[in-house]
Amino acid sequence: MALAIILVVLFREAFFRPSNPGWLENSLRVIGLLAIFLGQLIRVSARGYKAEHSKNSHALIEGGPYKIVRNPMYLGILLIGLGVVLMLFNWWVVLLFLLIFASRYFPLILSEEKKLQNMFPGTYEAYCRRVPRMIPRLASLIKESGREYLPLKPVWFKKEINSIIPLLILIVAFFLWRR
Repeated sequence: MALAIILVVLFREAFFRPSNPGWLENSLRVIGLLAIFLGQLIRVSARGYKAEHSKNSHALIEGGPYKIVRNPMYLGILLIGLGVVLMLFNWWVVLLFLLIFASRYFPLILSEEKKLQNMFPGTYEAYCRRVPRMIPRLASLIKESGREYLPLKPVWFKKEINSIIPLLILIVAFFLWRR
């Protein structure tokens, strides 16, 4: 992470998109903001739902955001990262981000899945057949109520404040910097 920050600072022109106030630039900013917002909501919902329903990791969670994807927290991280990239960086950085994300999180996901298969034999395999790993099926999103798969409680936001505040600071700094 430190190396990435150093490279971005040293080669700013290569990474950052020029600030052109055209429709494409503004569209990417809006899409990026929406992705960050949605990613944060998914993370808050996933962490809060898991904390309330996991019985200290002794129960397989199949409801809430876990009803549409098996790894909603990683989906939230992916959306937040993509949102930041879309707001700030050139298009090729999206590919770099996806490569780094996949190399960092895919082995972790596989390791967690193996652990869950051992903890919940049979049940976890059936869950895997019903629910995709990271990208929700459109049919699931349409069929289910948003409150069903993205439940939110104010107390859950309080627990995520350490990730919400830096994101807000980043967004405000971005808009102040681009003026």
